[in-house]
Amino acid sequence: MNTIYLDNNSTTAISPTVAATIAQCYQDRYVNPASQHRLGQAARAKLEQLRTEMIGMLGGVSTGMQTDRLIITSGGTESNNLALAGLAAATANKRQTDNQDQANDQRPRIIVSAVEHPSVLTFAQYLGTVGYRIQLLPVDHNGVVDLEQLQRMLDSHDQDPIAVVSIMAANNETGVIQPIQQAAAACRQVGVHFHCDAVQAVGKTEVNFADLGVDTMSMTAHKFHGPRGVGGLMVRHGVELSPMLFGGFQQMATRPGTEDVALTAGMHGALTEFQHDTKREARIKSLRDRLQTGLQAIEPSVVINGATADRMAHTLNVSFPGINRQAFLMAADFAGLAISTGSACASGSSDPSHVIIAMGANNDVVEGSIRFSLGAQNTEQEIDTCLTICKQILNKLSTSTSAL
Repeated sequence: MNTIYLDNNSTTAISPTVAATIAQCYQDRYVNPASQHRLGQAARAKLEQLRTEMIGMLGGVSTGMQTDRLIITSGGTESNNLALAGLAAATANKRQTDNQDQANDQRPRIIVSAVEHPSVLTFAQYLGTVGYRIQLLPVDHNGVVDLEQLQRMLDSHDQDPIAVVSIMAANNETGVIQPIQQAAAACRQVGVHFHCDAVQAVGKTEVNFADLGVDTMSMTAHKFHGPRGVGGLMVRHGVELSPMLFGGFQQMATRPGTEDVALTAGMHGALTEFQHDTKREARIKSLRDRLQTGLQAIEPSVVINGATADRMAHTLNVSFPGINRQAFLMAADFAGLAISTGSACASGSSDPSHVIIAMGANNDVVEGSIRFSLGAQNTEQEIDTCLTICKQILNKLSTSTSAL
């Protein structure tokens, strides 16, 4: 049985062209870029070429005296952790240097939105145990952050310091797009560092690092048909970032460890492929809209989570009131349809979505939420087959519920 894969927000299938690029790099025997011999120098030259070109593709400054940085990481989780810890520690170090130590009851704050990915929320919770206070920025019924509340939090920065603010570009469960430019500008106005988790935006829509005005921005290749195990953290020129790892001088000692030329080439190739495929986003949006319209025809009571907000083209989060999400998921898997109930990083738990809860949804909507996420390789036929499967599942589960 062929499985219809609509869980692209957790990972995408690697592009055949990208896979070939990686294979060619391994055949070319790129060695450790830190080695001083000619083979090492050749690997270093290739790595820096890839890095510089990706900075440019992402809208960063790639040449001149004020170039932005792209730190190669293992993926989105490491990038988000490095940004939060690195910016917070750098801020704390500067305050100590400036003799601005605070009393114990005024530990620096870290502000994160209530709908962030677990790699931000869980790490923020950890930072709350080692000297920071964590504040959640609320969202409205669509899952869009409250900018007025953010401004109120920022207004007290002088008396109650903020180490860093983190808001994602687009939500991994609902696809809802956040007002990053406005939030980053408000933080910049009062001198507060701003991190943006752009994992669900980079390689899926045009992202311009400079225009966003953020200090750091994370991405990961496997979300846009690149390889797993490699990602990046963009860092604006002049922004200090304390390391999380120690033991080497690579990447200005901010992220020591041997960089993988082949995986970096794969990330570069996937980003290039997205930028050359100028119709991809519109094509995926058409499929998403086809799926949404079809589900509404099958079940008029379906709730489209985040419906009236700007959403990414590849994500559709729906709730079938009265239908248990886990039962729907298992039935879909048995029928050859791969979907999810939320973040893959929380898939080991049957807990309801913190995102849908933060949006103020009622219990039926929370318990019935399902995520469909599309990629470049999905087709209209797959969407139509998906709708047929969903109709069968809903009929079966509705009948079972009525019989109770």
